[in-house]
Amino acid sequence: MPRTLPWPQALLALLVLGGALLAEDDAPDVQERPRPLKAADYGVGALVPDIAFTDLDGKPAKLSDYRTARGLVIACTNASCPLCKRQGPKLARLAAAFEARGVATLFLNPTPGEDLDVVRAARKAFGLPGRYVVDSDRAFAAALRVRSTGEAFLLDATRTLVYRGAVDDQYGVGYALEAPTHRYLEQAVDALLAGKPLEVPATSAPGCVLTPAEATPVAGAPTWHAQVARIVQDRCQTCHRPGENGPFSLLRYEDAKAQAGMIRYAVEERLMPPWFAAPGGLPMANDHSLAARERDQLIAWVDAGCPEGDPKDAPTPRTFVEGWRIGTPDAIVELPNPVNVPAEGVVPYQFQLVTTDFDEDRWVEAFEIRPTAPQVVHHVLVFADYPLDHPRRSDQPRNRAGIDGYFAAMVPGQTAFRFPPGTARFIPRGTRLMFQVHYTTNGTAATDRTRLGLVFAPGRPENEIQTAGLSNTRIRIPPGAPNHQEGADRTLPVAARVFGFTPHMHVRGKAFRYEAELPGEKLRVLLDIPNYDFNWQLHYRLAEPLDLPAGTRLYATAWYDNSADNPANPDPTRRVRWGDQTYDEMLIGYVDWHPILEGDTTKGR
Repeated sequence: MPRTLPWPQALLALLVLGGALLAEDDAPDVQERPRPLKAADYGVGALVPDIAFTDLDGKPAKLSDYRTARGLVIACTNASCPLCKRQGPKLARLAAAFEARGVATLFLNPTPGEDLDVVRAARKAFGLPGRYVVDSDRAFAAALRVRSTGEAFLLDATRTLVYRGAVDDQYGVGYALEAPTHRYLEQAVDALLAGKPLEVPATSAPGCVLTPAEATPVAGAPTWHAQVARIVQDRCQTCHRPGENGPFSLLRYEDAKAQAGMIRYAVEERLMPPWFAAPGGLPMANDHSLAARERDQLIAWVDAGCPEGDPKDAPTPRTFVEGWRIGTPDAIVELPNPVNVPAEGVVPYQFQLVTTDFDEDRWVEAFEIRPTAPQVVHHVLVFADYPLDHPRRSDQPRNRAGIDGYFAAMVPGQTAFRFPPGTARFIPRGTRLMFQVHYTTNGTAATDRTRLGLVFAPGRPENEIQTAGLSNTRIRIPPGAPNHQEGADRTLPVAARVFGFTPHMHVRGKAFRYEAELPGEKLRVLLDIPNYDFNWQLHYRLAEPLDLPAGTRLYATAWYDNSADNPANPDPTRRVRWGDQTYDEMLIGYVDWHPILEGDTTKGR
C-alpha cells in the first residue's frame, strides 16, 4: 500500500523539502546492501522543519535547540528490529565520537506501539546517550520521510539535510559481515566538518519496514480478533513470543500493530513463515507456509490500518509447552563449556565434543535441541562418531566435516523431532557427539550452553533411521560468479524408504534441488528450493514416505551466488572451496531413510 501522510504533515513536507517527497511506491531495499540513491529525490539539500518533540525522559525540545552544534545526526532505532539490536552498541560509540567533534546525536524510534519499558531497557543496554524520542504521533518520521528503522540523517548547523541513508553496510536483513566495507555516516560527518562535498549523500538503508503512517479504513476488512490473530497464532507465535528466537513478540494486538509494516513486507516477499520449497512438489508434513487466503488477509489487514475488531470474536489464546517439547528426556547431553557470544561482530562456528556415558547401545525415537540463549543461536548440527572398538564402527565413520555421522539438527522453529512409529536412530555406547553451533550477535552479549535431549525407544525398532549425505568436497566457485552450479550423486545399493531432506550450504548458497532417477525411468524432482536461505537450515519432512528401488540414483544440485550482488557475500573476488566456516562453502544434501526389509508391508509411495 502506498504510504501517505496526514494532509497538514504532507503539505509541510512538500513546502519545506521543495517537493522532494519519495515516490509513493518506493519501498526500502531492506534485503540488499546499501546502494547510492539520487540525493535530490530524497530531500538532500533541503531545509528540515524545526520539529518539536518530547523525549523519552519527558523533556520538550525542538531541532533548533541544536543550533550551537556543528551538525546533528538523527539515528533511527527501536527495541525490536534485529538490525537495530545489532547496531545498538555501534550507535552508542558513534554518538560519543561525534559529540567529541561537536556533532550532536538524537535517537528516533519511529515504531509507535513498542512497550516503553522494553524501549528504556534497550536504550540502557546499548548505552545510547543524549535524547531519545519515541515518535508516537508519527510527526517526526513523517516530516523526515523515514523509510526503515536503520536509516540515519545528518543535518548541518542550518538544519539542511546533507546525508540520509545507512550507517554502514555491515548488517542487513538476513546477513552480517565481519566488518563494514563502507562507513557512510562517518564519512558524511567527516566531509561535513571538513567543508567538503559528500561523495555519497544518500543511500538505501536496511532495516525493518515501517507501518504506514495512515491508512484508509475499508468496510469488511479483516480484523485482528476475527481473522488475523488466528493466522498469527498458527504461523508465527511459536517463535515470536518472549524467550524464543523471534526478534519481537506477536502475542498481542498491540505487538502486531507495531510491527505491521514488517509483517506486510515479510508476507508479501514470502520471507515469513520460513518455507522455501517450490509449490507443486512432494507434499511435506511440516510445510508451514501461508495459504493464499491467509496471505491476502494479512496484507489487507495492514492496508486497512490494522483494525482491531470486536474482542468477542477473539480466539482462545494459544498455550505453549514450557520446557522440553518431547517430554522428559531419558538423557541430556550439553556443551561441556559455556560459549560467550559477544554483542557485535561475526562469530565463527563453535565446535565442542562430548563423550556420552550410556551403559549400553541405544535407539533414539525423539530428540530436541534447546539452546539456553536461543536469541543468538542460528542453527545447531550434531554429528555422531562411533567408538573405535564398536562392531558397527564402519557403519558410520567420523563425520568428515559434516558429510557422514549426521545425528540431529536444530533451527529456529524446528527444535524437536520425533521419528515415525516403528523407527529410531541408533547411538552406540561410548559415542562421541560433535556439536557444531552457529551463533549470531544481536547487540547484547549472551552466554549459551546448548543441550540435546534424547528419548530412547524401549528396544530395537523395526527399522533404523539412517542419514546419507549427498556431498561434493571438490566444489570450486569462481570469483564473481552469480549462478555457479555444482552437483553430487549417489546410487542406492538397496531399496530405500525416504522420510525427508535437509539441504546444507553457506552464505553463497542460492538454490538447491533433489532429484531421483529410478531404473528405467526419467529423472524426477523430489524437492526444489529455488530461493535457498542460509539463515534457515530447514528440514523438509515428507507427508508420506517415498519408496525407491535399489539402483535408484539420487542427485543433489546446488547453485551459488559469488557476485557482489549477494549482500551476504563476504568477498566476491575470492575463489571459494569447501570448508567449515561460513566464508567457505559446502554442498551436502542430507537424506533420512532406512532400508526396506523383506516382508515390510508398510506402503510408501
